[in-house]
Amino acid sequence: MHSKDKILEKAYNLAYKYEAERGSCPQCVLSALFETLNVGDPKTIKACQGLAGGTSLTTEGTCGALVGGILAIGSLKGRTYEEFCEGKSKSVVYKYTSDLIDKFINEYGSCLCKDVQKKIFNKSYNLLDLKEYSDFEKAGAHIDKCPEVSGKTARWTAEIILKIISK
Repeated sequence: MHSKDKILEKAYNLAYKYEAERGSCPQCVLSALFETLNVGDPKTIKACQGLAGGTSLTTEGTCGALVGGILAIGSLKGRTYEEFCEGKSKSVVYKYTSDLIDKFINEYGSCLCKDVQKKIFNKSYNLLDLKEYSDFEKAGAHIDKCPEVSGKTARWTAEIILKIISK
C-alpha cells in the first residue's frame, strides 16, 4: 500500500475508532489528524468538545466531525493571531475548507448535524433528551453511524492536508 493510502487509512481508522469508543466527533477527527499528520494541538482538541452533536448536542449546528476537519485545516492555513490583530486577511483557508465542505455535502446533503442524522438514520434525534439519546445509541450511533461520518471526514481532511503540505 502506498504511503499516502496508509496515512488516509490511518486517519479514517483512528477517527472511526475514537468516535465508537469515546464520542465527541470534532475531538475524534482532530485527534486522528493530530496523531496521523501532527496537525492541530491538544488545546484545540480540548476546546472543540462543546462543538459535538451540532454544537452542544443541539444538532442545530454544523456536524462536529466537519468542524474538526475545518479546525485542522485552519491550524495550517488560517491567519495567525498576529495577522488577525494587524487586520490582515488570509483568505486561502477558505479554498481548502470549502473543498472539505463540498465533499461532505456531496456525501451527506448538508453540513447540519440534524440533516446528517436524517441521512444516516432516516430521522433526527434530540441529543439533549435522555430518551431520544438512548434511542440514538440503540440505532447504532456509536456502533457504526457516527464513526463512519468521523472516519470519512478525517480521511477527506487528511487528503486536503497532504495537498497543503506537499506545496
